[in-house]
Amino acid sequence: MTKRIFSQSAPHFLSPTPYEQRVFDDPAAAVDALTELYERNTNFLIQAFGDLAKGGSLVGRYRACYPQVSIETTSFGHIDSRLSYGHVTSPGLYTTTVTRPRLFRHYLKEQLGLLMRNHNVPVTVSESTTPIPLHFAFGEGAHVEASVSSVLSHMPLRDIFDTPDLNNTDDLIANGEYDQVPGEPAPLAPFTAQRIDYSLARLSHYTATSADHFQNFVLFTNYQFYIDEFAAWAREMMANGGEGYTAFVEPGNIITPAGSRSTETPIRLPQMPAYHLKKKGHAGITLVNIGVGPSNAKTITDHIAVLRPHAWLMVGHCAGLRNSQRLGDYVLAHAYMREDHVLDDDLPVWVPIPALAEVQQALEDAVEEITGLEGFELKRIMRTGTVATIDNRNWELRDQAGPVKRLSQARAIALDMESATIAANGFRFRVPYGTLLCVSDKPLHGELKLPGMATEFYRTQVRQHLKIGIRAVQKLAAMPTETLHSRKLRSFYETAFQ
Repeated sequence: MTKRIFSQSAPHFLSPTPYEQRVFDDPAAAVDALTELYERNTNFLIQAFGDLAKGGSLVGRYRACYPQVSIETTSFGHIDSRLSYGHVTSPGLYTTTVTRPRLFRHYLKEQLGLLMRNHNVPVTVSESTTPIPLHFAFGEGAHVEASVSSVLSHMPLRDIFDTPDLNNTDDLIANGEYDQVPGEPAPLAPFTAQRIDYSLARLSHYTATSADHFQNFVLFTNYQFYIDEFAAWAREMMANGGEGYTAFVEPGNIITPAGSRSTETPIRLPQMPAYHLKKKGHAGITLVNIGVGPSNAKTITDHIAVLRPHAWLMVGHCAGLRNSQRLGDYVLAHAYMREDHVLDDDLPVWVPIPALAEVQQALEDAVEEITGLEGFELKRIMRTGTVATIDNRNWELRDQAGPVKRLSQARAIALDMESATIAANGFRFRVPYGTLLCVSDKPLHGELKLPGMATEFYRTQVRQHLKIGIRAVQKLAAMPTETLHSRKLRSFYETAFQ
């Protein structure tokens, strides 16, 4: 591979041959060019590291940069107002850095194709000035021998290669806090390449599955019972041919293809294990057990958001707050009372989190189909209203006067520790969201499950609840993406990419 050495100050930088920018009017060709450039530059860093690890001489500092894609428009012409993405609102130059183009191939082709069609302009592929950190060049699943550290012990890694820079890894664009610099290009996408790479690495760590396995429709739960039921159902489906699904993936990237029976089980579960029922085009279902608490809920959605899923739903247990509710009843969240606090710095509590009609309808229709109840009869087992999310699992042990008063004033019907966080992060990251919970206890009314009751409750209600969540996801997957991605989630100044 040809290298160039140039002086910025000291030391000398060794980099791949400069890339001459190219202009494309075909989105597939543009993505091919992004892939070629990305793989050339990451291979340069990996090869350089390997050479040094084998005892090669150090002659300077190594640097390779992310590819970028840009468009430029000169017209204020109006685009189809029904669209929530795929266009820019004013003339100018727009750009974004790109990482892992093979992983995001379908997404990039779709987004660039929309821009070309809506504005009748080509796109430009070039080399950015943002360095690729060595850690991210290796990608997922890379293993570096411990012996390498002794070879490079005479000099810090940061003196030889670029490393992750948290000063350039933030959510300013997604949070609507990005300050446009006059004369500089505007952001084309909600996440920069380094922000995406950071999350891809975290996803693998927290879920023990590769980012490539994640599907566009995600279910979150706060109980292992749902995982057990989902895994048993998916394994049996694979054994029977898949019914349209192509594979089932478990933590540790254990893959069971359709038409075969699983012979492995995860040896050790990660913090938030993910299970993927795969379908062509990432149109299947991912289920993640986030455990208990808003911190986990924010952490996992911060990272899954960079994959740009089409929807995520919370299906878990909650405390019923009304005496008229019974254990096993369902709660369809129509609004959220946010006392989780983990998003206070990113999304102020005064920002309303609206219900999304398409998601709400899919969830209600799924409840009707699975339970056999409809219309007025459905009210026997399901209430629609405000779900309160808090950050204190043992809130009942404190003076209840204040919390109970706030819950009553908010007209809350259920309480948990994750749902509002997931919905709020969906709003923040423009990912359609929804919540359907199952009442597992009623602490305000002294109604708790006894051990035997709990066993029966979990065996019957978890199975039905999971079927409802799966059916709702299937309904959402059948919708055109331009219908599902609501304009409600878009602010005044939005990026063109979804």
